[in-house]
Amino acid sequence: MSTASLLDRIETQSATTAGARLRTTMAAVRVSFTWFGVRKSLTPQQKAQAAESFDAEGRFLSAAKKLIDTKHPAFRAVTAIRGGIEQSWKSQSLPFPEPGVRLIKQDQVEPFALQIDDLRIELRDAVAELDRHFDELKRAARQRLGSLFNPDDYPATLEGLFDVACDFPSVEPPDYLVALSPRLYEQEQARVSSRFEEAVRLAEEAFLSEFGRLVSHLGERLSGVGGDGETKVFRDSAIGNLTEFFDRFQRLNVRSDAQLDALVAEARRIVRGVEPQDLRDDASLRRHVASELSRVQSTLDDLLVDRPRRRILRGSATKEAS
Repeated sequence: MSTASLLDRIETQSATTAGARLRTTMAAVRVSFTWFGVRKSLTPQQKAQAAESFDAEGRFLSAAKKLIDTKHPAFRAVTAIRGGIEQSWKSQSLPFPEPGVRLIKQDQVEPFALQIDDLRIELRDAVAELDRHFDELKRAARQRLGSLFNPDDYPATLEGLFDVACDFPSVEPPDYLVALSPRLYEQEQARVSSRFEEAVRLAEEAFLSEFGRLVSHLGERLSGVGGDGETKVFRDSAIGNLTEFFDRFQRLNVRSDAQLDALVAEARRIVRGVEPQDLRDDASLRRHVASELSRVQSTLDDLLVDRPRRRILRGSATKEAS
């Protein structure tokens, strides 16, 4: 067996081991929203009228009207809470190859559910404030939409039309299947194992992509010039975002890629104890950190290029083993 084949087989085994570890330490979590739609498709007659202005056929025109001004501060406050909820969910979890589902540490299930309960109250308060401006928003829409305005498009109140919920769906084969069909149960076990191995690969790719972006961003800010040749401003967030990544990587790391683990540890060592103001005040320190990070960036670039090939080889090795 060649060295490359041996390494690929080792990586495949590592993904299998990490997948089993995820399966025993993580839980599936899903966050869902109830959200009032602020756009409504035009009726066929309205599309036909709009098409006349462009000398087009209405059936080939896709058009919608915006029911309320989404730039209104009260509406932006509501959408900001949704964005915060989604960001919090993603920062505490790992991707999973099932739409709308991610993986969270089992000991974080209850704290996360309580956090969503608090954010649901915050969201409802913001919606109540938006509802107080609803008549004002409808009057503005009447003026803006003209003949396209239809009062029937608007509910009497917005309360209850914005909400968030979380649940923890089972991704394991049902126990009753053992008695009904042991063969099908084994097939389902294999399918679930495969999904968790895919979750490992998704986590690796997400961490690698984010890490590469953050290191590249900090490197550009330290050099003062980006890849586009434009002068870049160094802000505290360039260090802060990387530090937050280190903490999240440590909490959620699937420990399946030793090279990525080593690179993250190296980057953490480079910026440990370095404050943003130190980098502004000390040109020598700035050059040193930039030089050290450039070595990390070079290895990261190689990993990013090599990742698609390794994913194909891993898949081939898995099929051969089965």
